[in-house]
Amino acid sequence: MWPARDYTRLTIESKEPLKYEVLSISNPDRVVLDLETDLTPALSELDGKVVAEDPYVKGLRVGRNRPGVVRLVLDLKSEVRPEVFTLAPVAEYGHRIVLDIHPLVDVDPLAELIRESGKTPAPTRDQPSVARLATIVIDAGHGGEDPGALGRRGTREKDVTLMIARRLKALIDNEPNMRALLTREGDYFLPLDVRVEKARKVKADLLVSIHADSFKRSTARGSSVFALSDRRATSEQARLLAQKENESDLIGGVKLGGKDDYVKKTIIDLSQTATIDYSLRLGNSVLARLGTVNQLHKARVEQASFAVLKSPDVPSILVETAFISNPDEEKRLKDRRYQDQLARAILDGIRDYVAKHPPRPASPLALN
Repeated sequence: MWPARDYTRLTIESKEPLKYEVLSISNPDRVVLDLETDLTPALSELDGKVVAEDPYVKGLRVGRNRPGVVRLVLDLKSEVRPEVFTLAPVAEYGHRIVLDIHPLVDVDPLAELIRESGKTPAPTRDQPSVARLATIVIDAGHGGEDPGALGRRGTREKDVTLMIARRLKALIDNEPNMRALLTREGDYFLPLDVRVEKARKVKADLLVSIHADSFKRSTARGSSVFALSDRRATSEQARLLAQKENESDLIGGVKLGGKDDYVKKTIIDLSQTATIDYSLRLGNSVLARLGTVNQLHKARVEQASFAVLKSPDVPSILVETAFISNPDEEKRLKDRRYQDQLARAILDGIRDYVAKHPPRPASPLALN
């Protein structure tokens, strides 16, 4: 189970496909999932997967409903919108049934960000009042059942990216002219297009996606920064990395069919605007600062077709903080002080960019 403010996900994996039936019941609110299978020890232990802070599920009961059928009952904290679907085997996963518990009204990241921003800070001698806040969206790569790359010591990319993203958000929020929003605030799966749409919904000035690279050679090391390319990748490694990152949706269960038109439209829009150019400028600023805390894997910003960078109107970069596949860099990535150094370097790069390219006149966070 993966509880989050956006939604709670329950995933059941099996060696063979399972038949199922789902229904919603009110008074009290419950979701029932019947599985045509035997009651196994793993299913019996599902009730222990519910945590108190889950925003939607308050309890889970499992039992044998009738011969050959196991019933799961999710006791809810409020009325919800359940969605259930199956996934074919991919990567290390077998057949899966996925039950997503969504709130009836989706969380509005813009309203939440405005609430967090509060009122205009009172002017002081050292820090004058700011009437326009730059909105920075920070995307922690992977999450939930998509762990991302794995280090030799068992470090998961999804954990490292979230820790660095949280540190970067705290640093940005301390800046007098900036505010930050995380695409994901916990360990849960988020489709790539949803990450992009979150940035667009808040009319973000910038999107920074945080990752920790891996390579078949454990000696590969260093930090990298990527921007979108609307033509071809600048290196074979960039192409392979983009292909690997874009496959995250397959692990998390996003149906990619029907998205071609959206992607084509995005690429056309990007070719008609300066978004890629500004992304490269941001990338250069961040890359220069990263070079002060880690060696650079590439001395220039690379380009590839990353799905998370395809916003047509938000300059976006993907930061590979270090190689989690390198034992030395994996160890450093787990160190809180080093995470803070990386976050500060990214902040300094953002600050350099914003100084040269102030936020647009209109903003959802323009304060009165």
